Amino acid sequence: MGNNKTPTVTIDGQEYDLDTFSQEQKMLLEHCVDLDRKLASCQFQLDQLRVGKEAFLSMLKNSLRKDDGDRGGSTSSDT
Repeated sequence: MGNNKTPTVTIDGQEYDLDTFSQEQKMLLEHCVDLDRKLASCQFQLDQLRVGKEAFLSMLKNSLRKDDGDRGGSTSSDT
Protein backbone atom coordinates (compact mmCIF):
# COMPACT_ATOMS: atom_id res chain seq x y z
CA MET A 1 0.00 0.00 0.00
CA GLY A 2 0.98 3.70 0.00
CA ASN A 3 3.50 5.25 2.30
CA ASN A 4 1.77 7.75 4.63
CA LYS A 5 4.82 9.76 5.63
CA THR A 6 4.13 13.23 6.92
CA PRO A 7 5.62 16.00 4.78
CA THR A 8 8.86 17.48 6.08
CA VAL A 9 11.13 20.37 5.20
CA THR A 10 14.84 20.70 5.99
CA ILE A 11 16.12 24.12 7.02
CA ASP A 12 19.79 24.56 7.89
CA GLY A 13 20.19 20.81 8.31
CA GLN A 14 17.25 20.51 10.71
CA GLU A 15 14.21 18.51 9.56
CA TYR A 16 10.76 19.86 10.47
CA ASP A 17 7.33 18.23 10.23
CA LEU A 18 5.12 20.53 8.14
CA ASP A 19 2.02 19.38 10.01
CA THR A 20 3.36 21.12 13.11
CA PHE A 21 3.85 24.49 11.37
CA SER A 22 1.57 27.37 12.31
CA GLN A 23 -0.24 29.22 9.53
CA GLU A 24 2.35 32.00 9.78
CA GLN A 25 5.23 29.52 9.46
CA LYS A 26 3.56 27.90 6.43
CA MET A 27 3.12 31.32 4.82
CA LEU A 28 6.78 32.25 5.49
CA LEU A 29 7.91 28.93 4.01
CA GLU A 30 5.80 29.54 0.89
CA HIS A 31 7.43 32.97 0.53
CA CYS A 32 10.87 31.35 0.73
CA VAL A 33 9.93 28.70 -1.84
CA ASP A 34 8.47 31.33 -4.18
CA LEU A 35 11.53 33.57 -3.83
CA ASP A 36 13.85 30.62 -4.59
CA ARG A 37 11.82 29.97 -7.74
CA LYS A 38 12.03 33.65 -8.75
CA LEU A 39 15.78 33.77 -8.09
CA ALA A 40 16.30 30.72 -10.31
CA SER A 41 14.19 32.31 -13.05
CA CYS A 42 16.17 35.56 -12.82
CA GLN A 43 19.45 33.66 -13.02
CA PHE A 44 18.18 31.83 -16.12
CA GLN A 45 17.20 35.15 -17.72
CA LEU A 46 20.55 36.71 -16.77
CA ASP A 47 22.36 33.80 -18.44
CA GLN A 48 20.29 34.34 -21.59
CA LEU A 49 21.04 38.08 -21.57
CA ARG A 50 24.77 37.50 -21.17
CA VAL A 51 24.87 35.01 -24.04
CA GLY A 52 22.77 37.35 -26.19
CA LYS A 53 25.04 40.29 -25.48
CA GLU A 54 28.11 38.24 -26.36
CA ALA A 55 26.47 37.14 -29.63
CA PHE A 56 25.65 40.72 -30.62
CA LEU A 57 29.12 41.91 -29.64
CA SER A 58 30.64 39.14 -31.75
CA MET A 59 28.47 40.15 -34.72
CA LEU A 60 29.53 43.79 -34.24
CA LYS A 61 33.22 42.86 -34.15
CA ASN A 62 32.82 40.74 -37.29
CA SER A 63 31.07 43.61 -39.04
CA LEU A 64 33.81 46.05 -38.03
CA ARG A 65 36.52 43.66 -39.29
CA LYS A 66 34.65 43.35 -42.58
CA ASP A 67 34.40 47.15 -42.88
CA ASP A 68 38.10 47.49 -42.07
CA GLY A 69 38.92 44.97 -44.79
CA ASP A 70 36.75 46.84 -47.30
CA ARG A 71 38.58 50.11 -46.49
CA GLY A 72 42.02 48.63 -46.76
CA GLY A 73 42.60 47.96 -43.06
CA SER A 74 42.35 51.46 -41.57
CA THR A 75 41.56 51.14 -37.89
CA SER A 76 41.01 53.53 -35.05
CA SER A 77 42.49 52.92 -31.63
CA ASP A 78 39.95 55.15 -29.83
CA THR A 79 38.10 52.58 -27.69
